[in-house]
Amino acid sequence: MMRSARLWLALVACGTAGSLVAPAALSGPAGTAFSVQRVLLLSVDGLHAVDLTGFIKGAPDSTLAELSRAGVTYAAATSALPSDSFPGLVAILTGGSPAATGVWYDVSYDRGLSAPGSNCSTTGVEVAFDESIDKNPDAIDGGGGIDPARLTRDPRRGCAAVFPHDYLRVNTIFEVVRSPERRTAWADKHLSYDIVRGPSGQGVDDLYTPEIAADKGRATGTVQDAEANDDLKVRAVLNEIQGKDHAGVTAVPVPVLFGMNFQAVSVAQKLPGGGYRDAGATPGAMLLEALRHTDRSIGQFVGELRARNLLASTLIVITAKHGQSPIDPTRRQVVDKGMIPKIVNTVQHDLLAHATQDSVSLLWLRDRAKTASVAAALRATQRFAGIDAVIAGDGLVRMFDTHAADSRTPDIIVQPTVGVIYASLTATKIAEHGGFSDDDTHVALLVSIPGLEPRVSPAPVRTAQVAPTILDALKLDPRALRAVQMEKTPVLPGLGTVAASSR
Repeated sequence: MMRSARLWLALVACGTAGSLVAPAALSGPAGTAFSVQRVLLLSVDGLHAVDLTGFIKGAPDSTLAELSRAGVTYAAATSALPSDSFPGLVAILTGGSPAATGVWYDVSYDRGLSAPGSNCSTTGVEVAFDESIDKNPDAIDGGGGIDPARLTRDPRRGCAAVFPHDYLRVNTIFEVVRSPERRTAWADKHLSYDIVRGPSGQGVDDLYTPEIAADKGRATGTVQDAEANDDLKVRAVLNEIQGKDHAGVTAVPVPVLFGMNFQAVSVAQKLPGGGYRDAGATPGAMLLEALRHTDRSIGQFVGELRARNLLASTLIVITAKHGQSPIDPTRRQVVDKGMIPKIVNTVQHDLLAHATQDSVSLLWLRDRAKTASVAAALRATQRFAGIDAVIAGDGLVRMFDTHAADSRTPDIIVQPTVGVIYASLTATKIAEHGGFSDDDTHVALLVSIPGLEPRVSPAPVRTAQVAPTILDALKLDPRALRAVQMEKTPVLPGLGTVAASSR
């Protein structure tokens, strides 16, 4: 099993992820308390811990360097497992793993749901929460919304369409924060990020989702186009800091909780000619440009907050939904995405119900009784199929503290060797995410506010700890999050003195 997966298990075993600590108050030198009135949360997809460290070292005058000089940098932060964008962001917003949230990937499988447009007479279906559910995936606004006709159906709710926010089993920090006095906002890459609204569907006052797949995926074709798509969201956040809605039209209060996803770094890590120069994570020219552009964008936020006298009361959290694998360009290897399904179906014809594959392979079987036989078949072809580990049965249940009978839990997870990507043999991408390797999961995490004593924390933490930490900083109860209760997710350590008594 890869190092990050072992680290995750160690966190659970030692209690760091297994016991909810008393809320901690932010404090500076000599115990100075901060008055956090709002939180700006930023996810830079693909940003590794080593990327953040290296960029700050090479650019000491950058915004990220400035923020680190008034912040805690977590050097051993681990993203959600699997390290896909959907479970990655959901963990940050809920404090939970897929066992609590029910979200395993943006495209997964649910044995209890029915096909789009059906009468729910049969169950078991691929659940897609990507651009394919837009009314028009080729339009920047997705054609005006999510198309209910493209959504899976829930027989337990009268065969109703399942919107992304319906799919989430636990509440989000947006739902806890939002009130008549506290406005919330978020910007992300697909309309399917409706999921951030939470099960109530009401968590985010102002959700802005310029479709990154628009114009035939132009924004993922070059770094410059990815930056232009990011710029749309940057403009939205700037408008919000200025006391307007994301479009800059209507005057509204500055959100108490808001932020966005940056995509350019992830695109630069994947494109041919991009990525890293060596195993030491030296960024190539394309990736360095994306890092600089993202830094300048964050600098605009800092500048606008400062100009409006809001910076001193704004906690800024910078992290990533996921990393990217491989960092070492010599380790990149594409394995035919048809290979794993073929092995599964040698055990029994048409046994595979669904496979989700990137730098991981999640497998759902039509007959769960065949799980052990399939796992054995995969292990027998381990070297041929680029497999590092096969996680199934009790091992999978223990790893995620889930139930094997859960309608969404994969039957088998295949972790390939570092550098292996399951894709078409003609694929040109040089990196991918989703897996459990260190390259996939060892992400950046920086928490900053002016006056905070700067330090680097070596403590192993998870990005799921961001959720209770944000609520605690806003003087709200982290236990208001159901996933925090279920998984006893603690606040991040090292941000101040532990409160005398828990709420």
